Amino acid sequence: MQSIREQLIQAVVASLTPVAAAQGATLRRQPTIPTDRTHSPALLVYPETETVRRVNDRCERELTLRLVAVSFGTETEAPEPIADRLLTAAHLALFADVTLGGLALGIKELDCDWQQDDADMEAAAIPARYQLTYRTLVSDISQKG
Repeated sequence: MQSIREQLIQAVVASLTPVAAAQGATLRRQPTIPTDRTHSPALLVYPETETVRRVNDRCERELTLRLVAVSFGTETEAPEPIADRLLTAAHLALFADVTLGGLALGIKELDCDWQQDDADMEAAAIPARYQLTYRTLVSDISQKG
């Protein structure tokens, strides 16, 4: 038995897998080591936080996921446009089904940030955060509420 949280994360990864493949990118969930040039471009998925608000015998939950598009420049293109295309495609995929197959009440984009590594000016990372709202039973996080 899996929590609705885990089911949601798996649904996000499943919806982003063809996106990453179409962009020639690697998709990684919660990587613990940095992405190097051999795995670039890459789309990284990180669960960040979850807030819980109890309403009688139900809990309304807001799961924050961070997607990071990572790329390195090529001989013909800077890294930022590569990362931007990857994140744009990921965004479109997420909003194609905001309920993620009926698991979520909805998805909301929270923010986006731009990072560039000072040590390697040919690398770019664009993180964007999304909030997935869903409900469970108070007594069982594997059951929709």
